[in-house]
Amino acid sequence: MFQIDLRSRVPIYEQLVERMKEAIIHEVFQADEQLPSVRALAQQLTINPNTIQKAYRELEHQGYIYSIPGKGKFVAPQSVTINDEKVKKVKKEIIKLISEALYLGMEKEEIISLIAVAEQSVRGGEEND
Repeated sequence: MFQIDLRSRVPIYEQLVERMKEAIIHEVFQADEQLPSVRALAQQLTINPNTIQKAYRELEHQGYIYSIPGKGKFVAPQSVTINDEKVKKVKKEIIKLISEALYLGMEKEEIISLIAVAEQSVRGGEEND
């Protein structure tokens, strides 16, 4: 289900948060779909349930999932209202990465084509052929 690198310097819960965000963004998990229980996912990945719980808490804090007491964790529908602070942070990071790419010699057209690739992957390849 998820690839976790136990030898990485990145904490396991952070790796799990990133993998789950990717799965949600790429619609592997659909809106309002129930996520695996903490215990089940911990068994499947053979990691401590507290680590799973910490990742789920972080995902909930970031707005990717929500919980229903007694039912479990679910994927949050894509928010109509934009989290301005998060958008500002992402824009700042994009500018930093684009500046670095241009400095390293990438062409503007190549960067624009990467944006198209990212857009297509987020939309599940629903581009008109």
